[in-house]
Amino acid sequence: MGMKQIREGHAHFRESVYPKHEDLFRTLALHQRPAALFITCADSRIDPCLLTQTQPGELFIARNAGNIVPPFGEAAGGVSATIEYAVAVLQVPDVILCGHTDCGVMKGVLNPEALRPLEAVSKWLGFAQPAREAAEQIQTPGYGQEFLLLMTERNVLHQLENLKTHPSIAARLENGDIKLHGWVYHIAEGNLTEYSAAAGGFAPLSVGETAG
Repeated sequence: MGMKQIREGHAHFRESVYPKHEDLFRTLALHQRPAALFITCADSRIDPCLLTQTQPGELFIARNAGNIVPPFGEAAGGVSATIEYAVAVLQVPDVILCGHTDCGVMKGVLNPEALRPLEAVSKWLGFAQPAREAAEQIQTPGYGQEFLLLMTERNVLHQLENLKTHPSIAARLENGDIKLHGWVYHIAEGNLTEYSAAAGGFAPLSVGETAG
């Protein structure tokens, strides 16, 4: 897809999609009340709204390479500001942190030399390095899909712990009025798995409520 197709896509939206949902967009122009903050990777294969079948206005989305959440104060910027706004101002009741299979950041953590010339990327990968260390304590290191998935899952859990260092999150966790959820999107199968503290691992996403 090139720019021509992108422009044509917008034309289709204006002519065919917008008219069917005009009332919704006019309402959203005045305010937003999202149901959740959805933190995920910038990978082009992930579409949070498609995955969850949500409408505009229902998800507040934060995306970056590797669905990383730096510990509070270590990398003040867009990620921290987005979290703070969603949690403290918009008062979202849930935060979903979603990794995915075949993640380039996980591959980069396994093979950092290949990305050494990319200074910003290499520095960013440092926030995902604990995922490799955690995975290596469970399984012999390797470059296969099984170890990559294990790293992806450990990264989701590590970033959830980093989330808890953010004051806006910590305060609401103490009040018990926010839940954190760790997901992994399996691209080829179109499935989501969710971390269960009770089970101590990831399992297919349940329709019912699960512990954050």
